[in-house]
Amino acid sequence: MFSAVSLLAFVTLALNVVANPVVIDRSPILSIPLTKIHNITSGHNLVASGLARAQNFKDRAKAHDLAAVKKRQAEPVINEVISYIASVGVGASDTQYQLIVDTGSSNTWVGAGTKYVASSTSTDTGDRVSVSYGSGEFSGTEYIDKVTLTSSLVITSQSIGVASSSEGFEGTDGIIGIGPDTLTEDTVSGVSTVPTVTDNLFTQGTIAEKVVAISFEPTTTDEVTNGELFFGGTDSSKFTGAITYTSKSGDYWGITQTVTYGSTTIQSSLSGIVDTGTTLLYLEETGFNKYIKATGATLDNATGLYKITTAQYDALENLVFTIGGTEFSLTPNAQIWPRSLNTAIGGSASSIYLVVADLGADEAGFDFIDGYVFLERFYSVFDTTNSRVGFATTSFTTATTN
Repeated sequence: MFSAVSLLAFVTLALNVVANPVVIDRSPILSIPLTKIHNITSGHNLVASGLARAQNFKDRAKAHDLAAVKKRQAEPVINEVISYIASVGVGASDTQYQLIVDTGSSNTWVGAGTKYVASSTSTDTGDRVSVSYGSGEFSGTEYIDKVTLTSSLVITSQSIGVASSSEGFEGTDGIIGIGPDTLTEDTVSGVSTVPTVTDNLFTQGTIAEKVVAISFEPTTTDEVTNGELFFGGTDSSKFTGAITYTSKSGDYWGITQTVTYGSTTIQSSLSGIVDTGTTLLYLEETGFNKYIKATGATLDNATGLYKITTAQYDALENLVFTIGGTEFSLTPNAQIWPRSLNTAIGGSASSIYLVVADLGADEAGFDFIDGYVFLERFYSVFDTTNSRVGFATTSFTTATTN
């Protein structure tokens, strides 16, 4: 049975085409505000963190074997990213945990900072849980507990990991995973997969479809509350025009896209993933080298990013992503690091740094990662019900804040 909120939304939109996810006018009931935070000390570490995460994606996709993924954990952990944080309540007392919103993983866990305290709603399953992210990791014990996202988004029995150890999550308490549930495979002992928060909201009847939509905004400050995580549909106040959908591919939120810069084809119908946990935009090395050549950028040794002159910036063209037959353009301003934050990555305040980085050699299914710098310009929809990913323009698509 659906809740009264879900039934109202369903009845109101009953005339919509069934294949389309529910579109709901903005409501504080179904949405969670997100706070953007920075955990960055250098551009070099920012790039390395994204590459470590990308390697973990590749390893897991190849192996589907936790032991194979964990082989790399002797390497240093670098987790320097821009993250969006949701305040999530756990337990009978609704203890608040500041959790990273991650589309590249699916387990929800706490205890990296604020420690978990069992309450009357807690059940210790006795099962071990362990997840590696490349840029971080945690291990601990699985509990089943009450999780409160908002007053009307309450999950009565959610699998959560309670960390006994974690690395790479300083300043946060853990993760709320909104990736496909297949990513929980082999993460909890004794079970094949565990239901995600989205799965459970749907199973309980709290939301009518397994859809999560995300709104980010480009900003020039270290910390600001300007994002939104919306469950069960999309928030029409957060995007402009129509949402374009494309089929999901692979275990992650994978898509196929073509990328062009001016008259240069950077990538043609290649596959990659969309990931909130990656800060930069990564392109496999052939496409990346084409982009760098076209822009005239040079490597900046101080930051590890590529730098362009003022004249080159003035001549910069749109970087166009064709997804599902629709063109989504990263404007010149969207292709550069926020200049007010240059010193945060070890750069010069007057320099101009590109946010496109080299992903390395071509590898099927992982030819790009559309990270935060892409997602802050477009509304994104992760639709499990119809196995697809959607994008739309927003009022910030052409913003010049950087």
